[in-house]
Amino acid sequence: MMTPPFPGPQPPLGKIPADIGCAADYEVLAQRFMAAPSYDYVAGGSGRDLTVAANLAAFARWDIYPRLLRDVGAGHTGVAVAGQQFAHPIFLAPVAFQNLAHSAGELQSARAAHAVDSCMISSTLSSCTLEDVARGAGPQRWFQLYFQLRREDTQDLLKRAVQAGYTAIVVTLDAPIQVPSNRALRAGFRMPADCVAANLRGYAPAATPSLAPEQSRIFQGIMSSAPSWDDLRWLLGQTTLPVLVKGVLHPDDAIALRAIGVAGLVVSNHGGRTLDGAPASLDVLPAIRAAIGPAFPLLFDGGIRSGADVFKALALGADAVLVGRLQIYALSVAGALGVAHMLKLLREELEVCMALAGCATVGEIDGGALLRRQDLPC
Repeated sequence: MMTPPFPGPQPPLGKIPADIGCAADYEVLAQRFMAAPSYDYVAGGSGRDLTVAANLAAFARWDIYPRLLRDVGAGHTGVAVAGQQFAHPIFLAPVAFQNLAHSAGELQSARAAHAVDSCMISSTLSSCTLEDVARGAGPQRWFQLYFQLRREDTQDLLKRAVQAGYTAIVVTLDAPIQVPSNRALRAGFRMPADCVAANLRGYAPAATPSLAPEQSRIFQGIMSSAPSWDDLRWLLGQTTLPVLVKGVLHPDDAIALRAIGVAGLVVSNHGGRTLDGAPASLDVLPAIRAAIGPAFPLLFDGGIRSGADVFKALALGADAVLVGRLQIYALSVAGALGVAHMLKLLREELEVCMALAGCATVGEIDGGALLRRQDLPC
């Protein structure tokens, strides 16, 4: 029998661990429950992880003003996003191959989302089929879409999502190239053989184009299959579901996407997993909100670790936030129970911030609730 190259992780718990005091604690505890290379892959981004670090550091540049004598007795966290009502603005981000963290993967995350009234955004690259995820996710579920090589395959994914009861499509446009992080490479991470995209069985596999010696593996190779504006226009004509675009960092792109008819945007740098050195999502959020106006649906993704982070993203222009890495960490520790507990903690941490900042509703959270640290008097 071959010896595994890395020590096996602890199996997921069947209870909430006693040493979890806040949502962010799941990040530390997950190191006991994930194989070390898998943990490094999830925690890392691309290259030197500059953007991963920037996402986290951006939140520390903002403080929250406490306010006095505010009546929050009728407070709640309900929000409307893209014409749909949600009990709170904390969604589960689309994260691929969740069986890296738990053998049941996305099925556990779906159960957790249902239990605590969260919207789960199921990934095209899920280790479980979108139909199986939908059966456990409850009524609030969106589907994240990657364009496929053949339009008929993309069209089939859309058809399946509609039939499975997903209520919005989130198309990711910022990741035609993903470069592994130095951290994951040093850890010797290799995608396990059982990490396959269950949704894509039977579709055309990714092709390696034949290149002339003078042609670039990047420009004429990988980027030759990247989606175009024409592809997005075509997609918008294929479904009556609201279509949101994920991966927006520049105000000009936001304006152009709104003009083409998308239903909303997700400010995201893909968790630092694409262009290393891209700006922190939080740093560009206010400019994008200013560019598209106050009413256009805008979600945020990138570095959420606490309810205070959620509050700050909402104050700077987001209507809701997506939680990615914390979802995977909690999944590895205690499956559906861990993810549900993590979401419950985030919501309660958000409610504490709202109450002490004098905001009875999410709609009352705005930029006036924050102070940028560089603005502090000497």
